[in-house]
This record gives sequence, C-alpha cells and structure tokens, in this order.
Amino acid sequence: MYNDSSINIKHHSKKNSNVLWFDDTHGLILSFVIPVVIMLIILIQRKIFPFGENSFMRTDMYHQYVPFFSEFRYKLTTGQSLLYSWDVGMGVNFPALYAYYLASPLNWLVVLCPENSIIEFVTGMIIFKIGLCGLSFSYYLKKHSKNPGFGIVFFGIFYALSGYMAAYNWNIMWLDCIVLFPMVCLGLENIVNKKSGLLYVISLGICICSNYYISIMICMFMIIYYIMLLILKGKQSISDFIRSALSFGIYSICAGGMSAAILLPEIYALRHTASGEFDFPDVFNSYFSIFDMFARHMGNVEIEIGLDHWPNIYCGVAVIMFMFLYLNNAEIKLKEKAVYITASVFMLAGFSINVLDYMWHGLHFPNSLPARQSFIYIFLVLFMSYRVYDKLGANTLKQVGRAFLMSMAFILLCQKLVPEEENFHFMVYYGAMIFTALYALIIYLSKQGFVNPNIILFAAFTIVSIEAAVNTVITSVATTSRSAYTDDNADIKNLVKEIKAEDKDFYRFDKTARKTKNDGAWLNFHSASIFSSTANADLTDFLKSMGCEASTNAYSINGATPLVDSLLSIKYAMYQLQPSNPELRYISISGTTYLYENPFVLPLGYMLPDNFEENWLLDAPNPADVQNDISEVLQVPPVLDRVDGEIAGNTYTFTPDIKGIYYVYINNKNIKDVEVKTSDTGEPREFNDVNRGYLIELGNCEAGVDVTLSTDETDKVMDAIVYRFNYNALREIYNIFSQNPMTIVRYTSRRVTGSINAPQAGVMMTSIPYDSGWKIHVDGKLQSARKGYNAFISLNLAQGEHTIDMVYEPEGLRMGWAVTLASLFVITCSVAGSRVIKSFNKEDAALKRFFARNNINHKFLKKDMISDIENSARKLVNKEPSIQNVATKNADDVDSDFEILDFDDFDDGNSNDDGDSNDYDSN
Repeated sequence: MYNDSSINIKHHSKKNSNVLWFDDTHGLILSFVIPVVIMLIILIQRKIFPFGENSFMRTDMYHQYVPFFSEFRYKLTTGQSLLYSWDVGMGVNFPALYAYYLASPLNWLVVLCPENSIIEFVTGMIIFKIGLCGLSFSYYLKKHSKNPGFGIVFFGIFYALSGYMAAYNWNIMWLDCIVLFPMVCLGLENIVNKKSGLLYVISLGICICSNYYISIMICMFMIIYYIMLLILKGKQSISDFIRSALSFGIYSICAGGMSAAILLPEIYALRHTASGEFDFPDVFNSYFSIFDMFARHMGNVEIEIGLDHWPNIYCGVAVIMFMFLYLNNAEIKLKEKAVYITASVFMLAGFSINVLDYMWHGLHFPNSLPARQSFIYIFLVLFMSYRVYDKLGANTLKQVGRAFLMSMAFILLCQKLVPEEENFHFMVYYGAMIFTALYALIIYLSKQGFVNPNIILFAAFTIVSIEAAVNTVITSVATTSRSAYTDDNADIKNLVKEIKAEDKDFYRFDKTARKTKNDGAWLNFHSASIFSSTANADLTDFLKSMGCEASTNAYSINGATPLVDSLLSIKYAMYQLQPSNPELRYISISGTTYLYENPFVLPLGYMLPDNFEENWLLDAPNPADVQNDISEVLQVPPVLDRVDGEIAGNTYTFTPDIKGIYYVYINNKNIKDVEVKTSDTGEPREFNDVNRGYLIELGNCEAGVDVTLSTDETDKVMDAIVYRFNYNALREIYNIFSQNPMTIVRYTSRRVTGSINAPQAGVMMTSIPYDSGWKIHVDGKLQSARKGYNAFISLNLAQGEHTIDMVYEPEGLRMGWAVTLASLFVITCSVAGSRVIKSFNKEDAALKRFFARNNINHKFLKKDMISDIENSARKLVNKEPSIQNVATKNADDVDSDFEILDFDDFDDGNSNDDGDSNDYDSN
C-alpha cells in the first residue's frame, strides 16, 4: 500500500508529476462516501425497497427495532407521553424501552418520516452511520500523523465495512457507539496529554446515552487504554499523574452522569427482567484456539451471529502482512509494539476464554450475537496497520518480502489446519492470497519509485474498495420480504381506527396472524405481547404458567385460551381467515382482515371474590391445571375438559366426540416442533418451539374427525394431553369476576382514572403490569399498590364507592435528570474554567515575553514596582496586537506538543509544559 506521507519523487521531479492529486481532506470525504456507495450498490443488487420488494431487516431489526421505531414515531406525532406505552406487552416503561433501543439522538428524526417509510428510515440511518464510522476512524488516524495524506481512507473503509459491521450493521442501536469510539479514544489521549477533556466527556456521554450496553465495553476498554497511554507517555511527575488520573475519573463520571436521565430509569427497569440475574462461571475454559480465531482475519468468512462464540474480526486481509511489518518497523518503538500487541492478545483472549467473555458482556453470556466487543480489537489492529503505513519507509524490501511470504504461509496453514466444520469456503483462501499479493505489489512499486505516486494511490484505493465491497456482498445484508411484512398493515390500521372511534373504553387487541411479538408497537394498538430485553420477568412467569408462549426476554398470547384473553382484557381479535368460533361476535372487515369481539372480556380492573387470590394455585406444572384451578376455587365446571387419545411412538391421535375449540399440551419437553393433521383435509399445520410449554391451539375441530400430532424426531415419544374448551364454564367465571368492575372515566398513555364499588372490603385486581412507577390515589389519598397474581397491580379497598386515579412516572426519572443537570453544570464550569486559565496563561506568556525582551529582572524590583510594570505591560500587550500574537503563538507552540498524537512523542515524559517560564526566572 502506498505511503503518501513519504513520497519518492526522484524519478518525477522534472515534470512535477510528484504532486499528489488527493490529500487527507479527500481521504476524509471518501472514508464516508465509499462505504455509503458500496451499501447503496448492495441495496440495488439485493432489490431492497425502493429498488425492489425486499427489505434490509434481520433478526432483532425485524422483530424489535422497526416496531419500536414505529411506536416512537407514533408517540411523537400524536403528542402522547413518552413515559409509558400500552402498545407493548400489556404496558411498559417507555423510557426503559427508549434507553435500550431508541436513544440515539439521530432517531428523533423519525418524526419527519412518513408513516409508511419507517423501514426505509431505519435502513437509511444504518447506511448513514456506516459512512460516519469510516469518517470517524479516518479523522482519528489523521490526528496521529504529521503528514496523514490520502491513505487514511484505506483504513476508514475497512473500519466501516469490517467483519463486525458485516455481521451487525443491521443492529442500528449499536452503531452510534462504533461511530463515536475513535473520538472517545482521541478524547482520552487529550486528557493524558494535558489538553481539554471536553471531547472525551461529550463523546463518551453520547455513547452511554445512545446505547449503555456497548458503552459498558467501551468504558471497560477506557481503563485499559488509559493504562496503555500512561505506559506510552513514559516517566512523569506525581503531580502530572494525579492530575491526569483525576481528570480521567471526573470526566468519566460526568459522562455517565450526563446519561443519568436516560440510564437510571433503565437500570430500575432491568431489575425486573430476566437479565437482572448474574451467574458468574465456576471454571475457566476456552472456546477455540487463537490460531483458528486469527484465521477469521481473512475476507469472505461466514459471519457468526448465532450461539457459537466466533468473533467477526475481518478488517482487510492486508493486516496479516502489516502485523509482521509492524514488528519489524524500526521507527515504531519497542514500547509501543509491546503495549499494542499485549492489548490485542488480551482482546483475542476475551473472545475465547469464557470468564473474560462473561465480563466483557456486562456479566452475562450473550444470547447469540457473540463477541460484541470485536470492534475494539479491529480498532487496535487497524491502528497498528496504519502506523506501519505511516512509517513504511522504515521497512526494507527484504522485510516486505518476508512479511509477504509469512502471510502466504499463514493462509496456507489455515487451509490445512482450520477445521472443516468452521465452513471456510475454499475461495476464502484463494481470495486472501490474491489480495495479499496485490498489496505486496503495491508496496513494492511504491518503494521502487518508478511509478507515478498518484497511480499507486489510486490502485491501492481501488483494491481496498473492491476487497471491502466483495466481503460485504458475500457475508452481509440479508433480506426479507417487505411486502409480507406490510401487506396487512393498512387493513389493521383501518380496523383499529374504526374501533377507537366507537369504543372509548380500555381494551387490548389480538392479531392472530402475527408477524412479530411486537405487532402492537408496529401498528400502534394495545397488545399483550412483547419481545424485548426489558420484558418483565414476573409477567413472563405468569403467562407461562397460564399456557402462553414465553422465553427469557419475550412473552406473548400465543397459546392463550378465551379465559386468558378475558383476564388480560383482550376484547378484540383480528383474523386473516374468518374464524369458525360461534362464541365470537363479528364486528367488521377491511380487505382480507376480519375483526371479532370477545363477549367475555373483563374490564381493566375488577373486584376479586373473597380469598380467591390466596386459594388459586399458579405453580402447577400443567397450565391446563392452573386454569382449571380457577374453576375449582370459584366452584364452577372446569374450563378445559380432558379428551382421551392414543400415543403411538412419535405420534398422538385423538377423535373429538363434540365439536369445539381444542388445545393440546405436550408433556415431553424434548419435542420442539409438532405437525398437526386432520383426517378430513390432510393439510398439515406446523407448531414450533412447543418445548416452551405453551398450549397448542388447534382451533375448531369437528366431531368424528381424527386429529394426529407428530414430530420428525422418531426417537421422541409424543406424550400429549388434549383438552376441549368449555365456554359455559367461562361464562360463569366471567359473571363472577365482572360483578363489580372498575368504570374507566378517562385514560391516557400514562394515566387511568375510574371508579369502582366494593361491596365489602377486598382486592381490586387489574391487568396492568406491576411497576413501582405507578402512583395511585384512592379517594384522593396516596395508596401503595400490591402485586396481584405475582405480576399485576392490585389494591386493597375498603367497602364502598371509590375513585381511582393512577399516574405513571418511571422510577429514577427525577433523580436521573437531577444527576444529568448537575453533570452538565460541572462540565460547563470545567470548560469555562479551562478557558479562563488558558486566557491567563496566554496573557502571562505575553508578560514573560515583554520582560524578556526588555531585560527586566523581577528579582531586583520591589512589589509595587512589579505591579506597576505588569499593569503597564498588560496595557501595552492589549494595545499591540503583534506582541499579543507573538505570545499567543508561543503558547500555542507549547500546547501543540501533542496536537498531532504521534506516539513517538509520548516518551517525552519530562517535557516542560510551562513554556518560557525558565527564561522568565533566569532573567
């Protein structure tokens, strides 16, 4: 790769052809433009909307980010409160959801986005941030070279289109941190070099605000990086060390304090999730070898986003050769090599060793999406590579040749030794060798000096762009059908709008043809399902006990019986096919979507019968038994009547004797997927993840028609229990629970006002998830809520009529804002104080220069004479710009010792930053 900072002009001086066409400014611009252009070309090639009917949605972007962006936009455009949302998981702390998924400042631009273009907004924002990654890293490199030149673009492109970005570019909530990370490092370097900490505190503060999770890794690395910088800086006075340590600590705390308004409500909310538990590993073990891990530096290696722990560390195949050159470069000091190589090896160990992996991920093992801190390792490797590039003149052709041969040998060893199960396509090795040879040729030609340097630079730029583009095309940008995601959206919104105009009460919807568990957020209707890391663990447990699908960070009403719908206030259901359930009441149709009403829905709040909660057993292993226990406590018939069937190995068959709604519970938790067929049609239906323990809803089954359940796993026994739902029992339960309902007078996105009559002292149960952020006034007096059914808000009420007023404010919000404002005040005072001190230093430098030029020695003057002379000098300095300019220039020269953060300067640990103070004393 051509080093444009040390141009060989011997063969071009006569024609002046050595003048470079491009400089570092062009490099910065193209570091942003090239990744963006490459991504746009891929979008066109993949036929992603508006270039086709596909969409750039993958995993969490499909299931979480896009729906949450829709809910955020809906709140902003309709003026709803940002403190609570009924559209997600029966009701959630929205600031917690915002802090986890939506906190990037750029996300507020979604308010300008048309309602039907949210997917494209998210896609466009991802591409924009990928470009910013390249620009940010190139700017960082520019600050570390006295002659940066155009070549910074090569490394900016590889940072923006690294293996990490290929794997996780869809993860928009992480990208701000990847963009800002180089600025955080640059800011810390400023602190160590006695410069302003403003860049550090602002960039780190925005990082923490944007995504606290990735910021945990950044903050951990900042401690490591601070130690690295201290070692590189060399010997310094105790006072200088204390000053930098205090600055580092105070500015770090202030950065965290800046984000407290967002972070504290999130922290309080996470205590109630499954993620709030910690399980430190008992033993050390390693997932894979360093050699196998380092092999992933080759391009076009299949990315890992599953449960395996492989890091995605590709950042250009040239880094393999550059690592050998780095070790042999005479102009890069041994101390720097030792520090950066040690840090890189430690980062590699963090990918492979389970305890370090656990610590890097915030005291949790990642649930898929492994090695989320890989971008830090990529940053280190690319910086070391740039150091070689910047000082390539110090590497001889023999060293380049040896590095090339060693790189080729490493690639061949990888082909021989890397296990086949790692799925390295044979073209990975050939591609790595081809690009390595091309880079070696570029370096050779640049050192020989008989090729125009502009041609060399352009060739290197072209090869880098092609390599990065090829890797991104092969390994990244998976697509899904946009039309399948949006085809029923207009119909759903029409039906929801129609009902909201007629029914002003509180209720929830069920969308039976679910695209995600966050359909309520995507289409802005009150729902009972959620897939989010902020999911309430108590609700997860409750719904799982009732036979609904639930997992670590998700719960839904998949598997819910009409009784569960009733308890959760799910009044309306939307179907793609007209349901055959005669108990449902038809309401409307829009397009191919039908809207039906559940006639047995309970209100948001109602009085429980005496001692019901104490007697209802929620911990039975079979959810059908849990629901039937409600019937037993209320002394009504069971809601789920058992139906006999026959087990035959991996199949189970039963024949309904009565037409009705049937459910199946799979006792064998080793069975994951079940296929259901009926003898009349023979058309199979698939049910997945049944090992989560939810009830399989078979729907309306005809009498006398055989129903067969089977699994492809022939070694598994289909141990199943079949139930028929009893609507007569539900009707009796509903009549008991609805005798004393809460009447909703008014409700908003964060407030519920109503009234209720308690015929005797008892418990009012609600279907509002328990959250200590709810402040409840009963008859004007503040009353503490209690946790009903271990998951919902309930109140102990005395006999009589009561008014209920419930207002939500997230726990920790006020304290968070107080800390944020205090931190901003401290930062403002620090910046103002630094500027005042800098102003005094400049004036003092001018006075020293004045005394020196006039041969005035203050030691032989009386105090009053010194004061008079200083006052006169200050007036003269202020009147004569030339003197002020000289002084300012002198002070700036002193400040600029570390303006270009070349680590070669870091050994000057004993340098005096007091400018001309020694001259002043000697005169």
